[in-house]
Amino acid sequence: MSRNPDQGTRTPLRFGYGTNGLADLRLDDALALLADLGYDGVGLTLDHMHLDPLAPDLVARTRRVAHRLERLGLGVTVETGARYVLDPRRKHGPSLLDPDPDDRARRVDLLLRAVRVAADLGAHAVHCFSGTVPDGTDEDTAWKRLAETLTPVLDAATAAGVPLAVEPEPGHLLATLADFHHLRRTLGDPEPLGLTLDLGHCQCLEPLPPADCVRDAAPWLRHVQIEDMRRGVHEHLPFGDGEIDFPPLLAALATTGYQGLTVVELPRHSHAGPHFAAHSLPFLRRAAGRAATAAPSAPPHGDPSATPEGSRTP
Repeated sequence: MSRNPDQGTRTPLRFGYGTNGLADLRLDDALALLADLGYDGVGLTLDHMHLDPLAPDLVARTRRVAHRLERLGLGVTVETGARYVLDPRRKHGPSLLDPDPDDRARRVDLLLRAVRVAADLGAHAVHCFSGTVPDGTDEDTAWKRLAETLTPVLDAATAAGVPLAVEPEPGHLLATLADFHHLRRTLGDPEPLGLTLDLGHCQCLEPLPPADCVRDAAPWLRHVQIEDMRRGVHEHLPFGDGEIDFPPLLAALATTGYQGLTVVELPRHSHAGPHFAAHSLPFLRRAAGRAATAAPSAPPHGDPSATPEGSRTP
């Protein structure tokens, strides 16, 4: 993707829904639901109930999912945020930052499996995150571990032709866009290293308004997640329950040239996943429609005091 996107043109947005928000459905049923609702694709979290990455016959099972996606006309990105897929007692454990090298190797193995799955599915990216800094580990050591553990994954992503999209996650070592750029520079700006931008996280803790975050992140965007959120509170909310003003945000995204999926991320609402999937897409389409008909308006680039017209960002 060009690092100087044409801000005068708009790319139609393609919306997906994350399977981590449909955890009570069989994968076939979840995919059929999303296709019936009109989604363009799916954010597929590799987990024990949805394409278990550790169970036997992964290649054959992946091939069957690929055929299913093709029949349904769904695009896909592969996500690796399953809570207990590696350790039934530690949420998101082990991570790339664990003190035990064998534990770090387990997370690396999961990501290598995810890269192979993504390549076999024709996914547009593989998502991952850093993990939290373990007790007793200083940040310099944590950053060194992250760079070392991601290197073989980036090599595999390069060979497979699948971008690795690292997500800034509140509370993690890599929590902000600034942290992403620190990692990028540390690794020498490798081509397969991209960014997963969670738009709610921008509302939650970034210093710039979410639309400005999108514009600044445009050259590295490989995957986008979306939900509502409030300032200072890391809680994924259904659309309309938070503070984000979506039309200017989606307008900013549409002008970046980003062609991947924008995936609804509501994992804690999985108990009513079909309901939220049904209501999220019309909301996003209405917001995108208002964005398309509104006169272009962007704040001065890099001015944190400026907000798009109508923004509810505090």
